[in-house]
Parts: sequence; structure tokens; C-alpha cells
Amino acid sequence: MQDLRDVDVAPPSPAATAATANLATAAAGLRVAVVTETWPPEVNGVSVTIARIVQGLHARGHDIELVRPRQRHERIEPHSGGLTESPSPQGTPQERWSERLMPGLPVPRYPDLTMGLPCARALRQAWTLRRPDIVHLVTEGPLGWSALRAARALKLPVVSDFRTNFHAYSRHYGLAWLRGPVMAWLRHFHNATACTMVPTEALKSALGAQGLQRLQVVARGVDTHQFSPARRSLALRASWGAGPSDTVALCVGRLAPEKNLGLVLDAVESMRQHDPRLKLVLVGDGPMRTALQSRHPQVLFSGLRRGEDLAMHYASADLFLFASTTETWGNVVPEAMASGLAVVGYDYAAASQLVRHGESGLLARFDERVEFLRMAVVLAGDIERIRALGRKARDVALRQDWGRIVGLVEAEYERALHRTDAAMTGRAADMRHTG
Repeated sequence: MQDLRDVDVAPPSPAATAATANLATAAAGLRVAVVTETWPPEVNGVSVTIARIVQGLHARGHDIELVRPRQRHERIEPHSGGLTESPSPQGTPQERWSERLMPGLPVPRYPDLTMGLPCARALRQAWTLRRPDIVHLVTEGPLGWSALRAARALKLPVVSDFRTNFHAYSRHYGLAWLRGPVMAWLRHFHNATACTMVPTEALKSALGAQGLQRLQVVARGVDTHQFSPARRSLALRASWGAGPSDTVALCVGRLAPEKNLGLVLDAVESMRQHDPRLKLVLVGDGPMRTALQSRHPQVLFSGLRRGEDLAMHYASADLFLFASTTETWGNVVPEAMASGLAVVGYDYAAASQLVRHGESGLLARFDERVEFLRMAVVLAGDIERIRALGRKARDVALRQDWGRIVGLVEAEYERALHRTDAAMTGRAADMRHTG
């Protein structure tokens, strides 16, 4: 693996030097290159979160260049360098920014996702002509690495996110031996940036113990207008065979090994011993769906849902069961809470930050299977308690404002820019002294 410190570097342009010199008074108006290998309409926590942040940054007056792989339905115009003007994630014509679409390939085991191909030279050329003030790396794939190399060559400030536990996924696919090399790869990547944003203090501590440096906690928000108890549909519940007083348990996410769905299914079987009318709805798609449907015909599989349809599915349930142990945050937890659902989960990631045990949900110690089952069974048949927990969960979610989260991201940009400015000033002073 090439050491990024060995990459040839070009001096910053006079315009870039002037921009960093004025950072003390620049509260908005930065030119930000956001590099991500996933973006809506792809459905996953990373794409949803970064779309919200990009929208928030743009609304605050920042000039955004979104760099991402071309998705299957898109084409790159010849001689455009992949640069286009694109609508915001909400599709508002007045909210537009530039997108630089790069070549990509489908991700193995995740055919709906695209992985960017190496393109450091192309990005270096593009950013020489249209230099960003800062580069924000969302993902650590080949596109992210290329962007890091290009940014370092041009002496651009870089920040990164840690959003996916790739090293934890390996054990769910029979590749536990890759955990060490993957962590070394992630450490090398993130330590080459001015800071790495993580969603929780617990993850910050865990990654710090693995040698990652300059970690900053930046939590995630939730759209409490979209995800709301007001979207509850009695007609949808009736289609599930659930009456007004019946309990519907829900789990939303990819139907894949890393989501620990076997434990969710076991929890429902245990709960049905006390509440035979309990329904389980699984929202999502993935490689395990066919096998799960064959083995569990009593489970309701709703497939992939988006937008208001997804919000209606959340709000029409009562209880959210989430047994995954591979999340960095888990957007589905605050979405469920905003929808007024009681959460049963492990005491880590978003649940650890947002759920107060016994008040807005029930938490089991991390990866304690028997305790998770016990927490689920405690609520079996107790619809009044489930609804009381759900009301408190909604109250907590209302405090997770996206505007506050975007402000925290802005603060990390400014810190990174100040560090770069200070480093450049120090190098200039050293050159004068030695000269």
C-alpha cells in the first residue's frame, strides 16, 4: 500500500492561500467537494445521512461538488469530465449543485450498490481547474482513496467519516481472517485526514484503541416530519391481519447476515408464547430474503420501501426489534423512535445514545443474545406499555435536529481549514528562517 506521504505535491494556488487566510471570518460560502460511493436512490444509512448533510450544507450557502460513481441508470456525457448540475436529494429545482460522476462497478454481494474505480489523476486535474476549499471523504473505497491522494497532492484540507463497520462485517461472511488487514487499511486511510467524524463516543473509544487518530463525535439527525406517528395507517395494519389492539413488531434493514435477523425471528417466536396474535413485518431486501420467506411463512415481507411509504410502514407498527451488532450508528433506530415505536435493541450505536432503558425502549448488553430475548418477551402482550415507551421515544427523536448536526460538520471543516492554514504559515516561516 502506497504511503500517502510519498505522493508528489503541488503548491497551493494564490486563491487557495487567500481563502484559508480569511477563514477566521468565513462562516459560510466554502467550496466543498463531497466524495461518496453511495447516494440516493440507493437505500442505506450512509446514502440517507450524507444526502441530508449535503442538502443542509447547500442551504447554508456552501458550494457543493458531489463526487460519486455513476449509477446504473445514469450516463456520463462525453467531454464533460462527468461534471453535471443536479437537483438536491429532495428534488427541488432551486436547490442544485454540481455532480462529478465517475466510472464504477457493482459491489460484490450488493448488486444495487456501485463501487468507484481508481481515478486520482482525473480528480487532481479537475481540482486543479476548480479547486475546492476542503474535501469531505464519506467512504473508504477506491474512489475515496483516489480523492485522498488527489487532495494530498494539491495540499487540500481533508476530513473523513467512519460510517460502515467493514471490519465487523467480515465475520458474517466467513472472512474473519480479514479483520486485521481491513482495520489496517481503514487506519491508514483515516489517519491521513485532518479529522474523522464518528457518530458516538463508544465508537470513538473503540477506534482510538485500534490506532485511529483525530476522532470527533458528530451524531446523526432524523427527519421527524417524514417519520411521524401521524402516518399510521389502519388500512395497512389490516392488510397485515392486525387489529387495533394487536401488536405489530417491525424490523427495517437489509436482509443480510450482518443484520442478525435470526435473533429477531427467535425473539418473535418467544413473544408469541405470550401473545399469539403478534405479527412480524420485515421491511427491506437482500440475499437472505428467499431463504427466510421459505423457512418463515408466517412473517410478513414488505420488500424495499422508500419515502412516505417507508414512513407509513414504521408508523403502522408498534414495536421495533433491532438485533444488528455491526452498526456505526443505525439510522433505522431514530427513524423508528420518531415514528413512535418502542425499541428493543442492544446498548450500543444509536440505541445507546438515544434510548433510555425502561423509559423510551429496552436495551440489552451488547451481543448478549439471551438478554435481548428477555427484553423482547418483557413486552409481549403489554400493548399499553409498548405505546407508552413509543410516546417517550418520539419525544427523544424530536430533539435530533438535522440543522444542529450540519452545524457540527461545518465546525469540523473550519477546524481542518485552520489547521491547514497554520501548517502552511509554519512551513513558510521555516523556509524564511533556513533561507
